[in-house]
Amino acid sequence: MTLKTVSVSEKGQIAIPREIRILLGIKKGDRLILTAKDKKLLIQKATNLTKQMEDDLDDLTSYSELSLKKLWLNKKDDVWNKYLK
Repeated sequence: MTLKTVSVSEKGQIAIPREIRILLGIKKGDRLILTAKDKKLLIQKATNLTKQMEDDLDDLTSYSELSLKKLWLNKKDDVWNKYLK
């Protein structure tokens, strides 16, 4: 784990230390997402979050499809009959 301190300027700006920029692959012009929760601040590259969300949605979609197929194909459950007319 790398730990650094930074100061906030009058304009509310911070400079990300070079070591951390290199470690995380942050370059000039990269988009960052800031998330605040429980008085903590998380900063991550937008491209990383996009990839993570795509991976999470792929998993969710496959699980949802499997669950719905089980429900849909259950002949004992008549909840779907009104949708099949």
